[in-house]
Amino acid sequence: MFDTMTFTKILGAVCGTFLVMLLGKWAAEEIYHVGGHGHGDHEQAYSIEVESDGDEEMVEEAVDVAALMGSADLAAGEQVFARKCAACHVLEDGVNGTGPHLYSVVGRDIGSVDGYGYSGALVAQADVWGQDELFGFLESPKGWAPGTAMGFSGLGKEADRVNVIAYLESIGN
Repeated sequence: MFDTMTFTKILGAVCGTFLVMLLGKWAAEEIYHVGGHGHGDHEQAYSIEVESDGDEEMVEEAVDVAALMGSADLAAGEQVFARKCAACHVLEDGVNGTGPHLYSVVGRDIGSVDGYGYSGALVAQADVWGQDELFGFLESPKGWAPGTAMGFSGLGKEADRVNVIAYLESIGN
C-alpha cells in the first residue's frame, strides 16, 4: 500500500511547506519593516498635540485610617471576616489555618506566629501590624507586599477594610 517513495513524497511536501512559510515570513518582515528596522527608529510622519490640564502626576492621597476607625462597625466587620477571611484564617490563639491565626493581630509583630511559614515578603514591608499596615494590606495584599504567598485579591471598599480592622482589634486586644 505505502512504500518508501510515498513516505518520502509526504515528508518532502511537509518540509517544502515549512520552507515556503519561512521564506514568506522573511519576505514580509523585509517589506513591512523597511530593511528589518524595528518600530520607532524613525520620526513620526504626523503627531497629534494634546493639551494637558496640569494634572499629569496622579498624587495618591493618604487615607487617615485613625479617623475612619471612629465610624467602624464591628458587626459589619464580623460579617466581612466570615465571608472573606474565615476560609483561611482562624481567630483562635495558636491555631493556624491555611493562613496564620489572627488572634490579637493588631499590634503584633509581622511574621511572628510560631509554626507558620511566612513567604518573607511581609517582613520587608513593616515591623508591626498597625491599623495603617492592615488597611494597606487588606486593600491589595500583593500590591502592598509584592511576592507574598497570600492569594486574596483584597477588599475594595474602605468601609469593609475599616470594619474588619476594628473587628480584629476587638479579638484578643
